[in-house]
Amino acid sequence: MRKNFGAQTWLYPMPVLIVATYDENGNADAMNAAWGGIHDTNQIGVCIDPSHKTAENLKKRGAFTVSVGTADQVISCDYVGIVSGKKESEKLKKAGFTAVKSEFVDAPVIQELPFTLECRLLSYDDAAGCTVGEIVNVSADERILDADGKIDATKLDPVCFDPARHVYLKLGAVAGTAFKDGLKLK
Repeated sequence: MRKNFGAQTWLYPMPVLIVATYDENGNADAMNAAWGGIHDTNQIGVCIDPSHKTAENLKKRGAFTVSVGTADQVISCDYVGIVSGKKESEKLKKAGFTAVKSEFVDAPVIQELPFTLECRLLSYDDAAGCTVGEIVNVSADERILDADGKIDATKLDPVCFDPARHVYLKLGAVAGTAFKDGLKLK
């Protein structure tokens, strides 16, 4: 038997995405975006409320980065989601995050988060906050790469947001092999 919850903004897993931008003075800022994911082949979609400083920044600069929140940085990731950059100018410093300029877009990369999408702004909906960016580069710290130079999600140790219980969850072990296991049913 199933239980109905009505219309909710729930999806599993929901990645913890940290969106970083520069303001008009070149100061780095970041926020925890509650909803986002791959939008198209080389695009990401993220919901960023128009009232956020990040929305103002990305519209002015035309660029942003999206990093995946990790288990070892969950407190810092949560902090940048609950503290406004409009009220706290030292937000990144207090979170323990270090920002360096992306080589590809006019936005900061957060050193402590080892996986980042570097994006050029394609569109922003001022009414809904729907943001679409073109992914121009994916950068990953070598510490999360396997022996073949590919990203290893277990080394990344990403966290997901559980919107029903308001907790962060770690991703688990490998459950199967994509594009292979289903062949057993042919």
